[in-house]
Amino acid sequence: MNQAIGWPSAGKAARAGLNAALIAAGAVVLATLVWQGVTASGVPDPAAGHLSRQAVIVDTALLVFREGLEAILVLAAITASFVGAQAAYRRPVAAGAGAGVLASFATWFVAIAILSAVNVPELHLQAATGLLAVVVLLVIMNWFFHKIYWTGWIAHHNRRRRDLLADAGSGAVASQTLLGLGLLGFTAIYREGFEIVLFLQNLRLQAGSAVVLQGVAIGLGFTAVVAALTFRLHHKLPYKKMLVLTGVLLGVVLIVMVGESVQEMQLAGWLPTTNVALPIPDWMGVWFALFPTVESLVAQALAAALVIGSFYAAHSVKTALRRA
Repeated sequence: MNQAIGWPSAGKAARAGLNAALIAAGAVVLATLVWQGVTASGVPDPAAGHLSRQAVIVDTALLVFREGLEAILVLAAITASFVGAQAAYRRPVAAGAGAGVLASFATWFVAIAILSAVNVPELHLQAATGLLAVVVLLVIMNWFFHKIYWTGWIAHHNRRRRDLLADAGSGAVASQTLLGLGLLGFTAIYREGFEIVLFLQNLRLQAGSAVVLQGVAIGLGFTAVVAALTFRLHHKLPYKKMLVLTGVLLGVVLIVMVGESVQEMQLAGWLPTTNVALPIPDWMGVWFALFPTVESLVAQALAAALVIGSFYAAHSVKTALRRA
């Protein structure tokens, strides 16, 4: 009885702690931005230089945290019904998720080895990986993709889980059920981990592995807090609000990555550089890759229009389905 009464209190405390942590994190990011804008001299030449070290760390942490939230959503959907006699089924899912984390780290080193073996000029390699990073981030930020495909990804995991439990029995069938649940946990994590590895290669080439791994550690730290609140306290977190918040922040990251990628393609000679007379402060180039060139400004505007347009397209489809 006392334990049952204690859970709501624990849930309220968890929610308050999470809100405080998010507010504190936002304050730290804002303070860092202000400090950089006031004290740093910036990059006066739009065709020379890259993001600041702090900007790379923040961008990396945001992406890892966002992908971590999505992985937690999938795992929570898989294990939500594993209570009572079925609680043991959480173990193979957790084991598969752990294997997915290890596979993601292994993929990181494989990607580094592949890029190191490619015999092309460094500027061309950075331009190519930057373009790939933008494509990956556009997919992540595409609201229509999330409404049509990613929601189906969760539904697929739930259907697979129900089929595995329906076939659960003894002997070989039971072993297949455990293996299948382990694979569900693995794919839930590795899908997000693979996207992170692809995205971070461009930042790694710019700032080095040590800087990027600092951002990864911060993002994983926030993800671990959310995972602990979800699976330890059995508390339903406000996932939708958190995903919307991180989605807005990733929108800023997208604009940064597009501007940075255009700059790299200009340095590699893939794109021309057409300067425009706009009073853009130098620190905007350091933090947001906002440079006074026609090519970068147009590309950033198109990226923003694509994300916003996909959001309204998804909303229109949802509204039409409701009416139908």
